Amino acid sequence: MLYSEIPSLDQALSRISFGGASLSGEGGGYGFGAISEAEAESLLKGAWECGINVYDTAPIYGFGLSEERLGRYLPREAFIITKGGVDWHPNKRVNMSNEPAVMEKMLLESLKRLNRDSIDLYMIHWPDARTDIRKPLEVLKRYQDQGIIRHIGLCNTNLQDLGKASELVKVVAVQSELNLFNSQAFQILEGQWKDLFSMSWGTLDKGILSGRVHELRRYDEHDARGWAPWWNKKEVAKKIERVGRLKTILDDYSISLTHFCLQYNLNYFGISSCLIGLKNNKDLVETTSSLQQNIPESTIREVLQRW
Repeated sequence: MLYSEIPSLDQALSRISFGGASLSGEGGGYGFGAISEAEAESLLKGAWECGINVYDTAPIYGFGLSEERLGRYLPREAFIITKGGVDWHPNKRVNMSNEPAVMEKMLLESLKRLNRDSIDLYMIHWPDARTDIRKPLEVLKRYQDQGIIRHIGLCNTNLQDLGKASELVKVVAVQSELNLFNSQAFQILEGQWKDLFSMSWGTLDKGILSGRVHELRRYDEHDARGWAPWWNKKEVAKKIERVGRLKTILDDYSISLTHFCLQYNLNYFGISSCLIGLKNNKDLVETTSSLQQNIPESTIREVLQRW
């Protein structure tokens, strides 16, 4: 496979990757509720001790706080992924731009927050219709040639951008949303792209597929689900109802929601690694234990047919 040509990448990327948006806490931005400094430290150290060696973040997660916490509490051996293209104005209004100057500024700021001389995998966060993707990649390639970026990847990408990007750099990884409610994005992994290392975000659909989201749940001021336009209450309510049906079906097989969702992404759909936004040690134990026993493909198919 393509990523096996790069030993450091092959050895570093595990089947479960830590989703750094869970560390956003009081920083604001894209995040999922308050988490204290002590809790963040305990969680990161616990994740490392459990064998999770890949940590994904982005500047917009906590307006830099997620990166800062990774920089404070992870050992140098940890494999760090961060991104460029989604920054913010002084008033915290989000700005999405892949302009080369923005990309370079974000890269240098991330290095400071992460307290590192280099970044293991740097990704362009979202496509930008106003900017040819080759322009920011020229900047990233320059830093890759200097050893400041080790590998380059694309998030939420498309075939057109993948083709243009390959003219300049070797794209080794892609990252997009994948869960039981949305399996469209990774249909791009066909033909020449089928062996790229694939990472799924939204594995538990922002918590809905964990079973902990219900219609009466209230979110604290640091949780984007309380105000973000993408958290459509009508759509969420429909999903909650479907998750209830799924849980009832899974009870017949003694399978938890988390176990089923991870196995769907990894062993049924065939993704390389799942990003999980762990919030506490209970999440950590449940997630890592879900890898210890595979669910047969026939069982997954049967559950989906019943659902």
